Amino acid sequence: MKVFHCDACGQTVFFENFACVKCGHRLAFLPDTGDMAALDPTDDGLWRVTTGGIPGPAYRLCENNEFENVCNWAVPATDPEPLCSSCRLNRTIPNLGVEGNRDLWGRVESAKRRAVYTLLCMRLPILPKADDQDENDTGLAFDFLADPDPADEDAKPVLTGHASGLITLNIAEADDTERERRRTQLGEPYRTLVGHFRHELAHYYWDRLIANGPYLVEFRRLFGDEREDYGEALKKHYANGAPPDWQNAFVSTYATSHAWEDWAESWAHYMHIVDTIEMAVECGLELKPWRHGEPTLKPTIPIIDGQPTSFQKTMANWFALTYVLNNLNRCLGQPDGYPFVLSPPAVEKLRFIHEVIGNWPQTSKPEPNESSSGG
Repeated sequence: MKVFHCDACGQTVFFENFACVKCGHRLAFLPDTGDMAALDPTDDGLWRVTTGGIPGPAYRLCENNEFENVCNWAVPATDPEPLCSSCRLNRTIPNLGVEGNRDLWGRVESAKRRAVYTLLCMRLPILPKADDQDENDTGLAFDFLADPDPADEDAKPVLTGHASGLITLNIAEADDTERERRRTQLGEPYRTLVGHFRHELAHYYWDRLIANGPYLVEFRRLFGDEREDYGEALKKHYANGAPPDWQNAFVSTYATSHAWEDWAESWAHYMHIVDTIEMAVECGLELKPWRHGEPTLKPTIPIIDGQPTSFQKTMANWFALTYVLNNLNRCLGQPDGYPFVLSPPAVEKLRFIHEVIGNWPQTSKPEPNESSSGG
């Protein structure tokens, strides 16, 4: 993530902002340029970027911005689609007639946009299912659903997961209290909305980048054989838990359940790492400790022109950054911001993901009927 500024007044603005708090200009993220822009209305109902008094390209506000107020992205005026590139991935949204659903949906969309932003920076393939003309069914879509009425004894709860490019997310995860209850119930050290998106998107990208492609053999060497029965593996995991030595090779206990989940958990961590380091660098953060041998942080952008940079430098910066982040959190009486330990085997899995992403689009596409499931 970058540090953004208002084109009109120079005020620092955030990725989630709809308007500049200093000058009041309408703000919108422009997916085609990767920037937050201050927009001026035009006589023809469009919005135009204005920098230094010079009129720029024209845009429309995303329909979910203009009418629902849950999106702050824009659409190029030449694009006939009413929704932005993030919102057009939606297949189903919650019933907005139910009290509270609009607020939960807004939080879900905010987390999704942050996850999609990193994918756009890496120039990974993002194809809405609605536009998918590929016989291999390589499109992506989201269903945002709410649990049924508790009075309906026959109804099943909504499970967050992935199947053949369709990601389902229970909007209850956007409720901080409910998400914390589930985190505690499952004994997880970390559970966030953006984490859910990055995890489930990992299953989608396994289909796109790994299945039946040149990396499959190396994937199986590092993560295990995905042909193991997925349902049975999860049953075994929930019945017995993770092995006691899981930290020696995995990023989380859930990663031990199946090769697909190990990939998804590792992918999510890689996305956390890249996004957070870029933010630290954009803020000008450096670590120059007084004592020799303590962690140092040198500003190194993790993604340049869509390509990951040095993995070694990225991980060195990550270990230094989390050292500071966790210590600062403890000073405030908060849990560790990054409550994980990355063992050498876990780091090797992150290196593999780094390599796969860096070599896209040379990675071959999967054949039909080869699709990962995932929770």
